[in-house]
Order: sequence, then structure tokens, then C-alpha cells
Amino acid sequence: MADAVKTVDLKKAYRTEAGDLEVLHGVNFEMDEGEFTAIMGPSGSGKSTFMNIVGCLDVATGGECLLMGESVKNLSPDRLAARRNKFIGFVFQGYNLLPKADLLENVALPLLYARVPARERRKRAMAELEKVGLAKWSRHHPGQVSGGQQQRAAIARALVGKPGLILADEPTGNLDSQTSDEIMSLLTKLNDDGATLILVTHEPDVAACAKRIVRFRDGLLVEDAPVAERRVV
Repeated sequence: MADAVKTVDLKKAYRTEAGDLEVLHGVNFEMDEGEFTAIMGPSGSGKSTFMNIVGCLDVATGGECLLMGESVKNLSPDRLAARRNKFIGFVFQGYNLLPKADLLENVALPLLYARVPARERRKRAMAELEKVGLAKWSRHHPGQVSGGQQQRAAIARALVGKPGLILADEPTGNLDSQTSDEIMSLLTKLNDDGATLILVTHEPDVAACAKRIVRFRDGLLVEDAPVAERRVV
């Protein structure tokens, strides 16, 4: 099975007035297609920086990151954006839906960037809304539905481009426990159906829904182990 993600001695430093601040100190990580990995660690541990580099939202200052076997090192901003749009679907804590667009338009947005014809965009977006149980809310705007429904719409948007990798950054952080379980049940089913997921979370019960937990501390990957008893939601 091919590596969905591979990093080799990955490093990241930010320039500050006091000098370079190194956030990642050489991270080696491999993840196969079809895996479901949770990333944990305290604030400032480097997990979000790592996620941003894997998601092509940021670039490393050392080492290498490969997505689907292809290095993203030295790519121009335009080519990095193209790789991100082609391979990756994002789910964020704050949903990141456009408030003036309805759910159907929000879900179809990645296809607009990919220049998919309008009729095909609507068809594919509606199919994803149906999968997450939101078909009858397709013409509602984000402010007219609950937080859980907004996150379902965000998941549908992440899936509509048929990405090779889904990155979920604290996707349950704004939700109550029952709605959180509903979202994790949906993500678990997606993985059972073959989707590859990386999930960043502070919550142990959310991480336990994954098949593998990776822990960061002080810019280093300090633990990588399978989930001993996977939580069923």
C-alpha cells in the first residue's frame, strides 16, 4: 500500500526579532492510504505546524514532505495550491463556511476552483450533502442550521473533490458531546469506507476513535502507537 503521507527529518523555523524560532526539530512520519491517525500534544508542541505543512498551507524550512509519493519541496505557491486542491480536503474547528452562500454552494466551492462545470458541481455537491444527511437543508445558509450541521456541511465540502487525504483540525472543538459523537461517527464511517484521515485533537475520547495516535512534544514526535481499544460511536 502506498504512503499517503511521508515526512523525512521535517523541520520548521519562524523568523522573529529575537532570531529564528524552530518549531519542528526533525519529524519522521509515515502513513499509509486508508489509515486514520489522531495527532495529539499540548499547545505549542508543533502538531498544528506539522498539519499545516502536510496540508500544503505552509512550507518546511528543512527536510521533506511527500504526499501520495510526490515531494512538495520547492514547489511554487501556485503549484503548492494546485497540489492542495487536488489531494487534500480540510475540516476546521470553525467550519469556515461562507455565510452568504447556502450549503450547496459552500460544498460546491472546491469544484468551482477546479473549474468543474456548474451542473456537475451541483450534482456532486448534492450527492455529498446526501451522504452526510443534509440534502433537505441544501438551500439553507450556515446561520440557519446548527453547529453540527455546519460541520457536516464542512465534511461534505472536504469530500466533494474526492481528495486522497482528509485533514481535520479540532473538528469537534465547538460542539457538545452528543454532536461531537455524531461527527466522529461520520468520520469513522468515512475511514471504514476507505478514506485516509489525519485528525488533530486535544480530546482523548475523540482520538480514541482513530486507529493510531501520534503525540508531539516540543517540536518532536515522541510517541506513535496503535489505539489499543478503539472507541465505537
